[in-house]
Amino acid sequence: MIKKNPLQEELTELDKKHFIHPTSNMKQLQEEGPSFIFTEGDGIYLKDIEGRTLMDSLSSLWNVNIGHGRKELGEAAKAQIEKLAFTSTFSNWSHEPAIRLAAEIAKWTPGDLNATFFTSGGSEANDTAFKTVRHYWKIKGHPEKKKIISRKNSYHGVAMGSTSATGIPEFHTFTESIAPDFYYVDSTIESLTELIEKEGADSIAAFISEPVQGSGGVNLPSDGYFEEVRKICDEHHILLISDEVICGFGRTGTHFGMENFGIIPDIITMAKGVTSGYAPLGGMIISEKLHQEIYEKAEGNFWHGYTYSGHPTAAAVALKNLETIKNENLIDNVNRMGDEMLKGFKWIQEQNKQVIDVRGIGLLGAISIDRKSADVAPIGPKIVAEALKRGLICRSVVYDGQDTLAFAPPFVINKKQMDEMITIVDESIRAVN
Repeated sequence: MIKKNPLQEELTELDKKHFIHPTSNMKQLQEEGPSFIFTEGDGIYLKDIEGRTLMDSLSSLWNVNIGHGRKELGEAAKAQIEKLAFTSTFSNWSHEPAIRLAAEIAKWTPGDLNATFFTSGGSEANDTAFKTVRHYWKIKGHPEKKKIISRKNSYHGVAMGSTSATGIPEFHTFTESIAPDFYYVDSTIESLTELIEKEGADSIAAFISEPVQGSGGVNLPSDGYFEEVRKICDEHHILLISDEVICGFGRTGTHFGMENFGIIPDIITMAKGVTSGYAPLGGMIISEKLHQEIYEKAEGNFWHGYTYSGHPTAAAVALKNLETIKNENLIDNVNRMGDEMLKGFKWIQEQNKQVIDVRGIGLLGAISIDRKSADVAPIGPKIVAEALKRGLICRSVVYDGQDTLAFAPPFVINKKQMDEMITIVDESIRAVN
């Protein structure tokens, strides 16, 4: 057993005693301590307390899009903190960073989606969207339109409403008490139309979907799926919410993921990539039509808000992040390196018979392993462990019988680094044959 250095030992014991980790195994933490204690980040790499340098092939949590260690974002935060670290935006109070960011986001969004409500992250963004669509139908004279439809294997967050919209059972069994009026469909048009017919369109407020399912397995939609969804929603007066928390701000090679399918949703929810993880920030972006109808028809306050809605420091960081993506033409690199990643995945599939599917769009991709049957333990976690030995952090998805490796490297990855990532993944798959 390798002896830990004194600082690592101290932090490990403090972590075990005092830190409850999100989406983690509590018993495993007590037995083994934290899996990593990271100390530094630079580009596509992370360094941990043991001195290991590791390639981060998932941008940490699908979010460090411009890469680690960008000093200009730290400088933007410092300048804003010294000037105005925080002030409320309740009661129509405002400040320049939030105003400028809302205006900048409107330049990125498709169609007429140009008004943003800010949150601290994606879960809050989706909860905000669910409350807003129900409020919208209420002031329109249709309070019975309150049901939310989402897709199985979708992930929409872990606040009460967003947990209830998430189509992954493991998140529901945590409490056995999800919110009412949430429904789930398979990723087929038939499943959606059948549910609408069963429940009645006059009771349904909105349909929410990720353009590409992220945490549920990097699952791309079938050809024409969202075009049909848009038609169905329009026909039945159901609002379409695009959860762009992972896909937004360039991850799929376009500003927002739905643009790949020629779709303009009524609402976009976003987080992660808007700051590249350098500050917690999310939001709901609504169309001009919805915005105008809400402020014209509603009486009194918009009774929804978080302490940190429009946080000035987070907004300043977001502005610098979006400026960086534009100035460095990083979305162009997403498309170039995304092509290289998919080409590499196809090569891996040719070399390894147990690889049954590869897919990708922009710098969001996956490799599916043949699990044989649901009774057989997945080998994805073993591949992840082998990759770690070789200096690569990646992620496995095993929900719903899947055995999938998921990838979303930072936008700054280059050809040499991509080739190294592909080589390590191939070696790791071979190692568990």
